[in-house]
Amino acid sequence: MKQIIQTILISAVVGAVAAGAVAFGVIRYQKPQEPTNEELIKNFYLTENAVHVSPHSLRTKIMKGQTGDYVLVDLRSQEEYEREHIITAVNIPAYKDPNTSAYDEKDRIIGAFRALPKDKDVIVYCYSTPCMTGRKIGKMLAENGIYVKHLGIGWNEWRYFWNLWNHDGEAPTNVLDYVVSGKEPGVPKGIKELPSPCGEGDLSC
Repeated sequence: MKQIIQTILISAVVGAVAAGAVAFGVIRYQKPQEPTNEELIKNFYLTENAVHVSPHSLRTKIMKGQTGDYVLVDLRSQEEYEREHIITAVNIPAYKDPNTSAYDEKDRIIGAFRALPKDKDVIVYCYSTPCMTGRKIGKMLAENGIYVKHLGIGWNEWRYFWNLWNHDGEAPTNVLDYVVSGKEPGVPKGIKELPSPCGEGDLSC
């Protein structure tokens, strides 16, 4: 009789352990719940606002001489940068020349970004809005603990399609006041503008 009771107890313990293991396995390997459309939309806008910088906001800062809280980085080749670039931008080339990328020069690129001031937003731009250079360099940097923002347009839109992203209701502006040639970033000349209909701050365009 005693042996039967022991057998029953052992069986119960083994059964409980097995059931627990199965339950743990089910919980552990349960398929993750798919995010809702609302969550996807929310995450999209959180990412957009965290990464992208409005060209209007940047232009306003340049116009007012408020350039102390950011570092603007031109990723084009040194040759293209020296020909013309957005005023205040420094050059960390991701291209050896206009036709040859320098993505393989990771140590140089990462080292140059790591040397930038830590207390300022770093904003990168490349050739155009759909250009992948800024995204590729941003990914490379993020994988090494360096996080940069992305200008909402590229050099082509800034230089050659000024009216594409500026608004009809704004006071006329001259793109030549916002570009410069040479090896140096350049210093804004105290450009005077009327208030923009886009406003200022977080809700500006």
